[in-house]
Amino acid sequence: MLDTLKIRKDFPILKRKINGKPLVYLDNAATTQKPKSVINATVDYYSCHNANIHRGIHTLAEEATAMYEGARVKLAKFLGARSEKEIIFVRNSTEAINLVAYSWGRANLKKGDEIILSQAEHHSNIIPWQIVASEKGARIKYLEIDEEGKLPKISDIRNQISEKTKLLAITHISNVLGTINPVKEIALEVKKINPQCLVLIDGSQSAPRMAINVANLGCDFFVATGHKMLGPTGIGVLWGKEEILETMPPFLGGGDMIREVYFNHFTTGDLPYKFEAGTPNIAGAIGLGAAVDYLEKIGMENIFAHEKELTVYALKKLSRIDGIRIYGPSNVKNKIGIVAFNLKGVPAHDLAQILDEEGIAIRSGFHCAMPLHREKLHIPASARASFYLYNTKEEIDKLVEGIKKAKRIFKV
Repeated sequence: MLDTLKIRKDFPILKRKINGKPLVYLDNAATTQKPKSVINATVDYYSCHNANIHRGIHTLAEEATAMYEGARVKLAKFLGARSEKEIIFVRNSTEAINLVAYSWGRANLKKGDEIILSQAEHHSNIIPWQIVASEKGARIKYLEIDEEGKLPKISDIRNQISEKTKLLAITHISNVLGTINPVKEIALEVKKINPQCLVLIDGSQSAPRMAINVANLGCDFFVATGHKMLGPTGIGVLWGKEEILETMPPFLGGGDMIREVYFNHFTTGDLPYKFEAGTPNIAGAIGLGAAVDYLEKIGMENIFAHEKELTVYALKKLSRIDGIRIYGPSNVKNKIGIVAFNLKGVPAHDLAQILDEEGIAIRSGFHCAMPLHREKLHIPASARASFYLYNTKEEIDKLVEGIKKAKRIFKV
């Protein structure tokens, strides 16, 4: 079990008061708070080591380069990569998926090819494929989810795969429903039917919450974003199989991604630098490395177990409120600490505002999943509470009391 009270002391922002009341931060699916070790790592870089990387031979440049590349090694180990050359630093998961879509997609997709997504995808795993599919004449197919947000049985997914299927891109954990998708089993089935079909897993919500080993997942690409896993904003990771990344053309052109440049042509540098044009977010990468250190110290299995316990408790407490509708799996075996819901008679945005008056931060809206809300759930918006390693059952109790206050205000 996690010592949550001890953990909370590591997060300065949790000492804040909002409207005179202790902050209850339940918007972790959007972004997580940062421990002192991550803040200090970023400050230390700017205070003591600030320089550009890979270019200078002076002391500061060599220190900054070592710290930046050291963070890459940490991320490779954290994700189970075979080599740090498979770790590409990007701004976020969105950029990582765009990199694959624009580089691999433009080079490999052709008219009539198929891309398979699920109906529960974040916009970041829909729009890049829509753009590239439109350019190349490819077709997008969607795996339908049931009313609890679960994907079809593996046998039904099998029927969607053919020789035309070039890519399956799927979220590991839904950022709305909290559904944990059986991505390993899906990837295995896809490869059985069409070994040439690549699999991309959006790990934006899973990398912060569960142990990841990309080799065991059987995927070809895996994306994660730093700010959802205690790291700074503006830094994320694309993992890809080295042999696939080697074949892909560069995504952006400029400094640091080249080997040689002439007036009429250029040659690209080696991995991972081929995909890292220009001065990167050096401080962000160092901060993300510190976040990985913190997560590994706590233990990903412990974080996952803590979230499961909070999810069970939250679903039990919330389900007792008259007029509430909770979206996503009812079986906690297939769900982690992301709970989307609506309260009858109270618009989601009004509910979020009332909760903010109590110091409780949740999210309301589409959560960057408009097709899921409009075309599958048939709702204009939802409220979403999402938990992390520093949250407590007492905070869930405050959430429940805040919802009851909204019921009284709206007289429902």
